Amino acid sequence: MKVDVLVAEIGSTTTVVNAFKDLDTENPVFWAQGQAPTSVMDGDVRIGLQGAIDDLCRKMEIDSLEYDEMLATSSAAGGLKMTVHGLVYDMTAKAAKEAALGAGGIIHYVTAGKLRRTDLAKIKEVNPNLILIAGGVDYGERETAIDNAEKIRALGLNTPIIYAGNIENQEEMKLIFDEESGQKLYNVENVYPKIDDLNVEPCRKVIQDAFEEHITNAPGMEHVRDMVNGPIIPTPGAVMECTKLLYDCLGDLIVLDVGGATTDLHSVATESDKIARIMVSPEPKAKRTVEGDLGVYVNRMKVIESIGEEKLRKECEKMEIDLDKTLETYVAIPKTEAEFKLVERLAKEAVLKAVERHAGIIRYIYGPSGRSTVAEGKDLTPVKYIVGTGGALTRLPHRVEIMQEIAKHNETGMMLFPTEHAQILVDNDYIMASLGVLSKRHREGAIRLLEKSLGFKFPEKKEQDFTAVSKAMADVNREAEEAKQRDEEYRKHIEECEAMGYDMTAFKEEEKIGGASEEEIKAARDAALAQTDEKAEVREGHGIKGKWAAKTESGGQYMGDCTHDCKHCTRKNCPNRVE
Repeated sequence: MKVDVLVAEIGSTTTVVNAFKDLDTENPVFWAQGQAPTSVMDGDVRIGLQGAIDDLCRKMEIDSLEYDEMLATSSAAGGLKMTVHGLVYDMTAKAAKEAALGAGGIIHYVTAGKLRRTDLAKIKEVNPNLILIAGGVDYGERETAIDNAEKIRALGLNTPIIYAGNIENQEEMKLIFDEESGQKLYNVENVYPKIDDLNVEPCRKVIQDAFEEHITNAPGMEHVRDMVNGPIIPTPGAVMECTKLLYDCLGDLIVLDVGGATTDLHSVATESDKIARIMVSPEPKAKRTVEGDLGVYVNRMKVIESIGEEKLRKECEKMEIDLDKTLETYVAIPKTEAEFKLVERLAKEAVLKAVERHAGIIRYIYGPSGRSTVAEGKDLTPVKYIVGTGGALTRLPHRVEIMQEIAKHNETGMMLFPTEHAQILVDNDYIMASLGVLSKRHREGAIRLLEKSLGFKFPEKKEQDFTAVSKAMADVNREAEEAKQRDEEYRKHIEECEAMGYDMTAFKEEEKIGGASEEEIKAARDAALAQTDEKAEVREGHGIKGKWAAKTESGGQYMGDCTHDCKHCTRKNCPNRVE
């Protein structure tokens, strides 16, 4: 049996392969799925990959499987461990962090300002796969990034470096991270080129490229290219790619991925005009947050702590389940009714907390002029769609109801949450990560497969655009017609008043433009043209006109503000100068 593309999701514990057929047709097919334990720790990722393919063959009752392309996402080998170092935390450090998270990086350490000895010790302890250095707007502060780069080189690591700071430092960075340093340097556009301007996308692309180069050299992954002949990107980065693809089709949206260990939230949305006017700092259009304490299995006790144990016990009593007994039997995937109820409650808490941490908030500040309203963080109020992916939000019975709780959680109205008008969609086939990497080579096929998985037909863009233009033209025509009607009514009113014997001459005169009549405007225009003609004569060498060509009483040239104090005058070449 042969398929077009096989996409492998190489996780820390499990490797999943998804097979796709007829990708370049009107009806692409998600054909089958297989899985097996990941074998990175055994020293060869190919064992797990082949095991997943064998599992797929058993399910489809075929002897073997051939494929034209094999693409991959990976969070194995520890994922993409990163440290980020900027100048000011709320500016360049934040921008660099957003770039790293959006690309699928796992941020282990963030610093702002010049690195201290404790910071350097932490970097060595983390032993990151990638180090991102930023700092300074373009043509602004330079020293901090250079100082940090020199300190990082002195650590003697072989870690690749991405520099995304002040553009003036790029040549300096090439000298610091030369061939002798043993560290590969990626110079990229500044993530914060000027005040209130985030530019994270170029950095994200380079991070993914650096990840692919790193992951193919990681222990156990050295031979991954023997099977995978297409792109390899971080699994969270693949979900972000799919989220951006969805945005192109649907507009503003968020994607929630609740897992056993973490909850990821991806958003692609532009803030509303109302919020943009009071926003105190810029936010990226595409943003990802990773909540490492919100997982429904590995971190279930932290989620219970977030809910409150006493509160959860009371809720469990109402649901008629024994909390302690259910926690003892629950292993990764719920199997009993009690386990499903408990996991749904944990998933609800993870969803609400993740959105709360991701979304912005409106708050009041008080100053000399009184109270003013400001907005901080990501504005999710324009979001039209809430999409659920990951094990919990694709398999739990009440997954839709869980996501509907998001809008209800904004009781004060001060949080910039999606509203109740946002539509809930579910990645029923659980293939968003695969489609994210698939979209790199087969964009149209990935879009059609998304429609099938979400059970939702995307609107035709051309029709949307035509409708929007038609509506705008209708508004313009309506306003023009209304203006014409007002003018006609005004003319009739003047005629009626004249018929009654009133002098309406003043009301019939042409209305002044900007407070001036047409004659006054003509006079001002003529005066300006006269000045232009005079300047043109000077440019053409006809000399200086008026008082500037006059002679002084002694026969010298008139110098305007001359004080005749030649001794202290700074005009060395003055024609009237007396030594």
